[in-house]
Amino acid sequence: MEEWPFHDGNIHNLLDGRHIDIRQNCRDVDHSLQMHSSVIRRFALEEELEGHQSCVNAIAWNSSGTLLISGSDDARINIWGYSGRKLLHSIETGHSANIFCTKFIPETSDELVVSGAGDAEVRLFNLSRLNGRGLHDGATTPSALYQCHTRRVKKLAVEVGNPNVVWSASEDGTLRQHDFREGTSCPPAGSSQQECRNVLLDLRCGAKRSLADPPKHTLALKSCDISSTRPHLLLVGGNDAFARLYDRRMLPPLTSCRKRMSPPTCVNYFCPMHLSDRGRSSLHLTHVTFSPNGEEVLLSYSGEHVYLMDINHASGSVMQYSSGDVSELMTFTPVPNRREHQPSVSSFFQNGLQKRSNTAARVGKCRMLVEIAKRSLEERTNIFHAIEACNEVLDGNNGDIGPSLRHECLCTRAALLLQRKWKNDAHMAVRDCRDAQRIDNSSFRAHYCMAEALEQLGKHKEALNFAVAAQCLSPFDTMVAEKVENLNKQLAVAEAEKNNKASDGSPKSEPRAGRVLSLSDILYRTEGNSDASQDGPRSDREDSDYDEELELDFETSISGDEGHDVESNMLHGSLNLRIHRRGDAIRETGPNGSCGSPSLPSQNKKSAYEPEAVIDMKQRYIGHCNVGTDIKQASFLGQRGEYVASGSDDGRWFIWEKRTGRLIKMLLGDGAVVNCVQCHPFDCFVATSGIDSTIKLWCPTAAVPSMVAGGSTGPETSNVLEAMESNQRKLCRNREAILPFELLERLRMHEFSEGSLHPFECAQS
Repeated sequence: MEEWPFHDGNIHNLLDGRHIDIRQNCRDVDHSLQMHSSVIRRFALEEELEGHQSCVNAIAWNSSGTLLISGSDDARINIWGYSGRKLLHSIETGHSANIFCTKFIPETSDELVVSGAGDAEVRLFNLSRLNGRGLHDGATTPSALYQCHTRRVKKLAVEVGNPNVVWSASEDGTLRQHDFREGTSCPPAGSSQQECRNVLLDLRCGAKRSLADPPKHTLALKSCDISSTRPHLLLVGGNDAFARLYDRRMLPPLTSCRKRMSPPTCVNYFCPMHLSDRGRSSLHLTHVTFSPNGEEVLLSYSGEHVYLMDINHASGSVMQYSSGDVSELMTFTPVPNRREHQPSVSSFFQNGLQKRSNTAARVGKCRMLVEIAKRSLEERTNIFHAIEACNEVLDGNNGDIGPSLRHECLCTRAALLLQRKWKNDAHMAVRDCRDAQRIDNSSFRAHYCMAEALEQLGKHKEALNFAVAAQCLSPFDTMVAEKVENLNKQLAVAEAEKNNKASDGSPKSEPRAGRVLSLSDILYRTEGNSDASQDGPRSDREDSDYDEELELDFETSISGDEGHDVESNMLHGSLNLRIHRRGDAIRETGPNGSCGSPSLPSQNKKSAYEPEAVIDMKQRYIGHCNVGTDIKQASFLGQRGEYVASGSDDGRWFIWEKRTGRLIKMLLGDGAVVNCVQCHPFDCFVATSGIDSTIKLWCPTAAVPSMVAGGSTGPETSNVLEAMESNQRKLCRNREAILPFELLERLRMHEFSEGSLHPFECAQS
């Protein structure tokens, strides 16, 4: 299929412009040159850094890019020199579990580093004290030790220019602020002396099942970030679908963990609309981060894709929605026929200068791309590239095309998405159909594709409404007549099944103590949170704000080479589970019924809650797989953040063009899973890590530009599509069917630290 250039332009023109055009800001050019599509497509493996003995869960650069820090399951922190690619320090931290996060403390001449681990501890180390020591001279005494978290510390954050404070996000539902000036230690969690007043965010009653539901349960924090341009902004993500943005200036004073507090008001919620109403306890974020300019955020979901959102409300691309908008998106509402008018002539002028020639060229290119996509749709070939062609038109040149071409492209992309059937493609098709209907509400294609999308989503009643509307617009179309007939049959079958069940009488739910728990119940339920079919009527459960917690002891046996299937990237082994209930399950309640009291009337609580508005996605990045680990990152590449990268469960890592979501590069970076992707602050250089005990370094050294690793000169499209389709099958597979793989993979990673094996806190896995 025909290729088209990326939006960063020709690199030769950028280089020439730096010398020819004196008005060009050289600094901006340098930023553009750091990461450019032409060099990204030449990325290849430069070197592997050896020094850890197990999985490398965290990597980070210092501010100048001269040093790289890494943390591993071996409980060691390693410091690497960038120029010599050498190991400078190896710190035996004293952590009793695997390290999940490491950072350099700013403005300390890179002498202070900090780590967080599965033992719920945060440790600070002074590198200047290591002078004269060998690389493996035994344990190093930390300069500060904070033991106030009760569960795993998954992420640390630092503020640019602040050498005194580090923030830690934990699965215990709190984000804590550790100020080195106030103390270098604290009592262990649960001790009678503990009164650490360092809780900045108490989200132990902050998790939401869906947008319409009030926050009730513990939000096990998985990630956090502080904006480098506006450091008062704090972003967090955890074990629900919503990322939260807070203004630290508006938060209440630091508190202790003795009392659960009501979740503080956040500035914004972020969540793709189609994920906001799932109510699925397994859906959670694994990584959140700000863009370099602080205007966008990137969210990576477990079992889902990577999504881009805008922060700035003044931006025209920001879309806020409420709980009512979610159902309205899929509801047919008759309105008078209307069409958008063509843009006025003034839209072709900028600063008084006419841009007709450039605009005409871009519109011509867009028409060509739409024709290519339509041809692929008819021939049912090259669907992936046809969708990327539509993305180029709609996301890359949206301001240049008129309503007619935009409508045609939206309907074409919706039909292509429904043919491809990757995860959430039907939801994306619904969006396109709605946008097409806003342009032309009498569009037959928009209504028919909407009916098809809703049918794929199992919403047959809503699909029928749109199919009937499409039939009214084109009464003699046999295709839509067949669609209406099939939908009526499906609804009739569903109604008959419902009546049969009603006549037979539904069995009463068993008492709670006698219910058999499935492995899915154990691994993917939050505290006090299970599906209605499992725990009786939903209203009965929501009135109770506490629930018994569950413990899981396990024994596992994974034998060397026999346990790992290289071809399928799956692990085989034996797993023995022993499930029992924890006796002491009473949860602490806070002031003003912050978690709610079981005795409080549920109706009063529900009537008082008004769901917040949420910012929707503006771009989606697909092709990778994020299922097996909950520390998988998604990162911006380059000082301008024009590219997005993520690791994957298939051992690869992916790079996309931020603006259009177009895949630029796919590289093999690990024998099992790539978790971390970190771009150098200034150079065209990337470090990655994962299940392997090595850190991979990447730079543009391939002789030939390519979409795959190494600059392959042969056919590559089939290799890329084969890998992406395999990842999509993993994402679309029923979660219960892949639980053994996920659990064994986590065991191999030692994500379940030795300290948490007995008892195993299944609700926070």
